[in-house]
Amino acid sequence: MDLQKETKKIKDMIEEDKKNVSSMKELNELKVKYLGKKGVITELNSKIKDVPNEEKKEFGMKVNEVRGLFNVFYDEEKINIETKELNEKLESEKIDITLPATSLTIGAPNILEKVVEDMEELFMSMGYDVIEGPEIEEDLYNFELLNLPKGHPARDSQDTFYLESDKILLRSHTSPVQARTMLKGKGEKPIRMVCPGKTYRRDDDDATHSHNFMQIEGLLVDEKVTLADLKGTFDVAAKHLFGENCKTRFRPSYYPFTEPSVETDISCFSCGGKGCSICKNTGWITISGAGVVNPKVLEMCGYDPKKWHGFAFGFGLERVAMLKYGINDIRTFYQTDLRQNVLFDRKEDK
Repeated sequence: MDLQKETKKIKDMIEEDKKNVSSMKELNELKVKYLGKKGVITELNSKIKDVPNEEKKEFGMKVNEVRGLFNVFYDEEKINIETKELNEKLESEKIDITLPATSLTIGAPNILEKVVEDMEELFMSMGYDVIEGPEIEEDLYNFELLNLPKGHPARDSQDTFYLESDKILLRSHTSPVQARTMLKGKGEKPIRMVCPGKTYRRDDDDATHSHNFMQIEGLLVDEKVTLADLKGTFDVAAKHLFGENCKTRFRPSYYPFTEPSVETDISCFSCGGKGCSICKNTGWITISGAGVVNPKVLEMCGYDPKKWHGFAFGFGLERVAMLKYGINDIRTFYQTDLRQNVLFDRKEDK
């Protein structure tokens, strides 16, 4: 074999192929042609076994020379092609900064969040603290310290989600925060607090019920507190939420943690008390439950009922929002349609 002639032939092939390369695909095809398993240079290198020992060194040098020539060509051409492709891409994807910007749709606060903030601001202006508590609660705080011992029939109405035996649960109301706050007070200082938050009960998901809903409960403990103080506080809250023409009333009720207990009503804002489908022709709408704190609850939470008195109240936030904004389906609050929030936001602005 004429090695000199063979290597010159390959060099000439490389020079000729250089002229026809314009893309990475073509360049990689040439790499396979010369350095692949059956490539020209690979085939030449495989013939070294047939070369006499004294000529193998020279043979190897010639093959490496050809391989080096191709590798230099390959590396240089690869850089050229990649640079060219990048410039073409930048040119085709350039941004015209003189074009008008894309308009972004502005949303609105979540309806429930807005109601919570509104009520928090109201009660803070009246001297109340906003306090949060755990959603995973102990039976002790959720029931027992609120005068709901084991076996109490009122526990059945709570339809509780228990997580660990009958000791750990998802809170069925925000009242446990009231119990925790009183225990921290150690029977020595007055309390004014509200607690907004999520609560959980076993219930069907339909237009008026949900297994997960929000409450805002309040507690005031001080000396010489009466039911009249509760009536005045509720009257202020109702007028703030539903307008100055809103009238309020109390009706007797029963809750284990308050005595006496009341249902709190507002005059129907739709018919003005004349009777309609919203108020079921009564002229009144029930929006919360309340009452004077049961002396047993005060005593269990460290307060002397002979010295300290208090009142507590609780609003279902979804119910307040449904009445305030005319929402018929409770599931509206948990959907992702921003148009609903914007719509009700505009209604309030009017």
